[in-house]
Amino acid sequence: MKSLLYDASLRLSWALLLCSTAACAQSGAPPADSENSPELAGKIERLTKSLEQTQVQLAESRTEIQQLRTTLQEVLKRMDSLASAPAGATAQENTVAAVPQTGSSQAPTEEAQPAAQISQDDWDVLNARVEEQRQTKVESASKYRVKLSGLALFNAFANFGQVDNIDVPALAVSNPLGYSDGSVGASVRQSIIGLTGIGPVVFGARTLADFQMDFFGGIPSSYGSTTSGVAEVRLARVRFDWKNTSLVAGLDYPFFSPNLPTTYMSVVVPGFASAGNLWTWTPTIRVERRFTDALSPFKIEAGFLDPGSYAAYNPNTNSRTPSPTESSRQPTYAVRLSASTKSEERPASIGIASVYSPQRFLGGYTVQGWAGTVDWKFPLLPRTELAGQFFTGRGLDGFGGVPLSPVRPQNSVLYTSVTAAALASLGVTGGWSQFKFKVDARSEFNVAAGTGGRNSAGLRNAAAANAFLASVPARNEMIFVNYIFKPRSDLLFSAEYRRLRTYEVTGLPNSAGQFGLALGFLF
Repeated sequence: MKSLLYDASLRLSWALLLCSTAACAQSGAPPADSENSPELAGKIERLTKSLEQTQVQLAESRTEIQQLRTTLQEVLKRMDSLASAPAGATAQENTVAAVPQTGSSQAPTEEAQPAAQISQDDWDVLNARVEEQRQTKVESASKYRVKLSGLALFNAFANFGQVDNIDVPALAVSNPLGYSDGSVGASVRQSIIGLTGIGPVVFGARTLADFQMDFFGGIPSSYGSTTSGVAEVRLARVRFDWKNTSLVAGLDYPFFSPNLPTTYMSVVVPGFASAGNLWTWTPTIRVERRFTDALSPFKIEAGFLDPGSYAAYNPNTNSRTPSPTESSRQPTYAVRLSASTKSEERPASIGIASVYSPQRFLGGYTVQGWAGTVDWKFPLLPRTELAGQFFTGRGLDGFGGVPLSPVRPQNSVLYTSVTAAALASLGVTGGWSQFKFKVDARSEFNVAAGTGGRNSAGLRNAAAANAFLASVPARNEMIFVNYIFKPRSDLLFSAEYRRLRTYEVTGLPNSAGQFGLALGFLF
């Protein structure tokens, strides 16, 4: 249709140009002789016929455009009615004339135009698209959009040596007499379901909410319980985003530790969770400020956190007692300054952060917990990337990164009042780094190493007065290498090998390894 209009317009322009040229020639030139008069008359006659033909084509084009416009309106109306029609509607009911034969909506023409019909094949395609939209839409109780996402993840693994958790090993432990030297298994407990709600504009800010849950909250006492799991909330936050400022509140990752290792064998508990990665999801309120112009690469974040410090051994009950940070009647304070590039293909960022966490234990003993962190992510050579983090401080057990004892204390009150206070007083240091090589858009290799531990001399001295502290590892190391293949954006395969080495307060370190395969579907 566009080409027809273009051709008609071009022919009309040439006709007008020739007419103007002929007129100018007649007015400004001497009178033509008798031999040239028939030739000029023939040219004028041909131009006149061409103009008449162009006018006819333009009228036909105008009529066809009006017909198509009316047909499109009828198709849209029919699609709306099909969306609410019963599924058992027949094919004959779905085939209608798109242009009415009578009525004021029909374009006035000299002759009655035939009604434009939609074929059965076209209606089949439209019905399929309507049904597809009906299946993919997530209905919400409000008028705002909701998106469903998630990861269906299957893990199969073989462990060499004894570990604290065969699904996601974080520590290598000693092999008790009579126990096997390894294990094999499979699990789907690391699957994740997420919802994202896109809300209204409030006080000039766009609102958005995220909610995620996994199935690593425990093992039920039922048939097949070893491979299934209890659902737990891992993320639940609300965002208010202005042009240069954001406010975030809810259960969130520690914003002063934004990087995570790339692994599909350790998802619900991130890689290096007990070997240098501050990761524990924590109730948080934070403000993010972005700059413009010359300071556009920079961003500053500040907020309050409520880590569940030293609560790993609490009994599984519905009641909740105050943690040492909550008993201090102050939140944990944190601030982070970062700089990053705007490149999406090869992003680079570096950040520094400071954390202050006052804590009060039973008996009135107080510890001023603190941390200093550095995180980085930047490209090296083409298709490569280096990312990681380093931290130092004390009283950071609530954020992970250092190993806890694999043994549960028999007296939880004694642990909370005495043992946890002794651990909080010890200095901690850790970090991790990962080298990524992207073969292409579908394949990548990752090699990473991490370590986290406490002051060994201080831990040995404290263990002399508290026997339970002798079971707390002084340091934990981990290294892994994996290959990830994504043939499609929603399908992934991964193979990984990891090695763990855990150092006790005294004696030789414990070693273990794991080889695992992962199959995941992202939706």
